[in-house]
Amino acid sequence: MKPPLDIRPGDIVQMRKPHPCGNDVWKVVRIGAEIGIRCVKCERKVLLSRVEFERRMKRFVQRGAADANADS
Repeated sequence: MKPPLDIRPGDIVQMRKPHPCGNDVWKVVRIGAEIGIRCVKCERKVLLSRVEFERRMKRFVQRGAADANADS
């Protein structure tokens, strides 16, 4: 079993399949039991389970800021 991806709010990711609007780039807006992503082009918001998100994600386009309280 591989460890979970380090996903942060503000990450910009490219998904494997395009959204119906034609865009395949999404911004991570929520982290939890489900990952909330928002289409960069049409602003549609979608919730995916972490497993589903990791399976559908192709690559990181841009990383969000690391949590400053993570070391505490």
